[in-house]
Amino acid sequence: MSTMPPPYDTAEPLSGCRVTEAPEVLTAVVSQQDYPMHAMPALMDGTFSHLAAALAEVGVHPIGPAFALHHRAPVSTADLEVGFPVDAPLTQTLTLPSGYEVTGSRIPAGRVGWTSHLGGYGGLAEAWGAFTAALGEAGEQMAHPFWEFYVTAPTPETDPATLRTDLFSLLEPREG
Repeated sequence: MSTMPPPYDTAEPLSGCRVTEAPEVLTAVVSQQDYPMHAMPALMDGTFSHLAAALAEVGVHPIGPAFALHHRAPVSTADLEVGFPVDAPLTQTLTLPSGYEVTGSRIPAGRVGWTSHLGGYGGLAEAWGAFTAALGEAGEQMAHPFWEFYVTAPTPETDPATLRTDLFSLLEPREG
């Protein structure tokens, strides 16, 4: 079975901010344009609770944690993809029991900045702010897309303080 390539395979959370090269990763996703931010839990639940089983039916398998990839900074709405990295291209459209349609996509290759956030999802906005500031202090310029890997799958029993979310942003190429 395939597994996530570096830097996505890191067993321990990353403190601070790191810049590295990341490979392209195939994905199976639900894509949404102008999706209301207040409805994000319904999108995540309606996708993640059904996607692995739907993929297995067509011989495609997740190779890493669930993620959300944003094509622009979300305000009241977001242009995003939510899904899983997969071991083979998804070549057909799948319809989940929630009604969402799943298609093949990818996380792009390139220079990325990344860090880990430990704690509940309510702290992600602050984590993104600190991450953005750290990249700026390092002389880096963020580009689109940017994405989150939900390394720790939430369950009703999970202590929110133990949730790990890895944050990634494509970076502008370096001059010279």
